[in-house]
Amino acid sequence: MKVLYSIYNADCRIFQKVNQHYDIKWLHFFFSRITFLGGATFTIITCLALALLTTNQLRMTAIASALSLAISHLPVHVIKKLYPRKRPYLIVEESKFPLKALTDHSFPSGHTTAIFSVIIPFILYMPYLSILLLPIGICVGLSRIFLGLHYPSDVMAGGILGTTSGVLSLSLVIQLSESTLRGIL
Repeated sequence: MKVLYSIYNADCRIFQKVNQHYDIKWLHFFFSRITFLGGATFTIITCLALALLTTNQLRMTAIASALSLAISHLPVHVIKKLYPRKRPYLIVEESKFPLKALTDHSFPSGHTTAIFSVIIPFILYMPYLSILLLPIGICVGLSRIFLGLHYPSDVMAGGILGTTSGVLSLSLVIQLSESTLRGIL
């Protein structure tokens, strides 16, 4: 039990170190905008647009990304029900947060899960994109802590779930496309 308490205390300390900068205008401007890249509207529209407007392997990667996004939210939903962790701004003293803050459970971060589930298939297909896409994913995760909505462990769990979903989805799409090609040949 002491180990869990120590981990929780570290989680709170890291949360406070990031969230204390909430009033710095340029950081607030940046994080309050980039957080939307992990939202449902942006991730769904991006996946669908890429799946519809691209061809060949890029289309297959976009389909894997969309599949990953869909699959990744099943465990997020289940875990939030099984482990109803209150958002840090409701518990950690002196937390700063938006006026229209979320009230559902915080573990794991859905935004972080979504962004990683979308970017990982593209990073695996075109590794040079990691220079652009990984910082975006990390910034979305940091934004959730900065905005007072998630603990660091919520964000880490979301990153792991999204990454796992992305890897599995791309593998599945590749296997299905190869078996389809074998059937045609």
